[in-house]
Amino acid sequence: MELKKNNHGLSTRSKFSFGMFLVTIGIVYGDIGTSPLYVMKSILEGNGGIGGADENFIIGSLSLVIWTITLLTTVKYVLIAMKADNDGEGGIFSLYALVKNCGKWLIVPAMIGGAALLADGVLTPAVTVTTAVEGLRSIETMNRMLGTGQWKVIIITLTIIGLLFSIQHAGTSKIGKAFGPAMLLWFSFLGLTGAWNVLAHPIVFKAFNPIYAIQILLSPANKMGFMILGSVFLATTGAEALYSDMGHVGRNNVYFSWPFVKTCLIVNYLGQGAWIINNLGNNELMSIEDMNPFFLMLPPALRPVAVLLSAMAAIIASQALITGSYTLVSEAILLDLLPHLEIKYPADTKGQLYIGLVNKVLWIGCSAVVLYFRSGARIESAYGLAITLTMLMTTVLLWNYLFAIKGRKVLSFIMLAAFGGIETVFFISSLGKFMHGGYVTVFLTLILLLLEIVWFRGTAVEKKYATSLKMRKHIDSLNELHDDEDLPLLAHNLVYMDRERDPELIDRDTLYSILDKDTKRAQAYWFVNVNVINEPYTMTYDLETYDTDFIFRIWLNLGFKCPQKVNVYLRQIVQDMQRRGELPAQNKKYSIYGPSDIGTFKFCIIHKSVTKKTELSAVDEFLLNAKYAIRSVAGSREKWYGLDTSSLIVEHVPLITKVSSDDRVIERLEKNIKRAEHEAEDSK
Repeated sequence: MELKKNNHGLSTRSKFSFGMFLVTIGIVYGDIGTSPLYVMKSILEGNGGIGGADENFIIGSLSLVIWTITLLTTVKYVLIAMKADNDGEGGIFSLYALVKNCGKWLIVPAMIGGAALLADGVLTPAVTVTTAVEGLRSIETMNRMLGTGQWKVIIITLTIIGLLFSIQHAGTSKIGKAFGPAMLLWFSFLGLTGAWNVLAHPIVFKAFNPIYAIQILLSPANKMGFMILGSVFLATTGAEALYSDMGHVGRNNVYFSWPFVKTCLIVNYLGQGAWIINNLGNNELMSIEDMNPFFLMLPPALRPVAVLLSAMAAIIASQALITGSYTLVSEAILLDLLPHLEIKYPADTKGQLYIGLVNKVLWIGCSAVVLYFRSGARIESAYGLAITLTMLMTTVLLWNYLFAIKGRKVLSFIMLAAFGGIETVFFISSLGKFMHGGYVTVFLTLILLLLEIVWFRGTAVEKKYATSLKMRKHIDSLNELHDDEDLPLLAHNLVYMDRERDPELIDRDTLYSILDKDTKRAQAYWFVNVNVINEPYTMTYDLETYDTDFIFRIWLNLGFKCPQKVNVYLRQIVQDMQRRGELPAQNKKYSIYGPSDIGTFKFCIIHKSVTKKTELSAVDEFLLNAKYAIRSVAGSREKWYGLDTSSLIVEHVPLITKVSSDDRVIERLEKNIKRAEHEAEDSK
């Protein structure tokens, strides 16, 4: 039976239109679109500045940039990864959802890649906005105003970052419509200014020959050797965000917009290279600290425009990672990799979501990074290391997807060898950044990975020791309680959130709560199980009545992008069942809206707790306690299921580790349960 819901967005976003082209430009390409601000600057700095460069070095570096963008972004992500979509949704967790049944070990690359990408989401706004604001120094008047210190740059950067995060609640659709025209202007500016400089020195077109990319890695002109790839890789850092943001705009809109974006990027890189070659040996340029060819290749009159546009593009670049982070976290939640958080949907469009706690954490993290590093050059040293790790993990999952799901075995190994090899080289070269700031990225990644491990393993331990009873053996007891008018009616509808998928079984703690712990009489007992499925917007439910009109098992089958508003869905189900004659009228007499056939609801939430006496290993006991501590901070199931405004009963029960399928053994354990409950209350 279908829970009706208007499904807007998928069909309109799959079709190309100029409006969606603008939204795509505004949401998806911010990160990769700001790479010209710092890629050539980073390459030059690593090689000793413009004084240490020659024509061969510049041509070879440009060739590395061009072919890195082509192979990693165009071939791997646009042409291969985007076809591995989960009903239109992209990103490493959506990819894992497709292959998770192919092997338990696949959770490892998914966890590592997701943690690294979220860590990158903290660094991206910091590096892009700081670099753009520092561009003010290319304007003589502004440079004098900023002075010799960096504190004014930091204040401006923090203000911009604060404004960016404060508007996220409006939703990515509104933000994308506002940012789209601005990014169209930005990419047009990149292309035109780059083309103007290329015309003055067209020799840079030699960079399209991949031979120069290979030669420069071994050339004595390249003082960094293979470590140059750590800077070159910055040109493609937005590729993973592009894949994650696919669900916000639709695959076809990325296909139509990427050629325009890539052309503008490459032309701008060529323009910077042409300007550098034209100015080799310029002593005045050699004396400039933090020389940025992106700004200096422009006429002085045009630099203020470039600074304004780059600051705007930096804000939008941050937007790409922020929206990608929301998508990642929401999918991780539904895969039991992260705590459940409150998710809001600002618009009735697929992929449009907002997670307040994630927004706050990213805001604090970005601000802390800016305050710690205090300059764009230092943040660049930390930037890129995490994303290489994410790309490697995505390659592993893509290999499994092509091999096991699509059956393209030869292609899968070619893809694994090619991209795995390239990204491994990039990762090793990026490790050179570790002592120069990369340790911050590694630290953030490890913190997020630990959070994933705690939640995933803690959930697995709970499932391992969950005790189930045979439902039909206890229907008579529930029937007697239902008819016992000597007991007061707790509510017309008593609802338990259930995790058991088998209709013949029920969690022991649920029945114990009804029959033993403050015996609860109700007119109807509901046991609701939320089943998250891979299709993003499917909303159906299955029903089991056990041949009664007062015991109901409901399995809500919700797509992984659907809001889990259980109270709303349940009221609709009650109405449907009363209309079909499956549920008696509940005769609620008193209400400001008048008498109603739908009675009162009480929802009961049961929380597990670890007692002092347990058979858990020290590691599992630690992980479970850590999970419960995280849950108390991140939120509870009443928020997950939209029950925080409902009439709630919250009960704490001990985790019983002695499990058996023999009901007689379970019954012998019952006498110890109350003692364990008291211990749990004492340990809270």
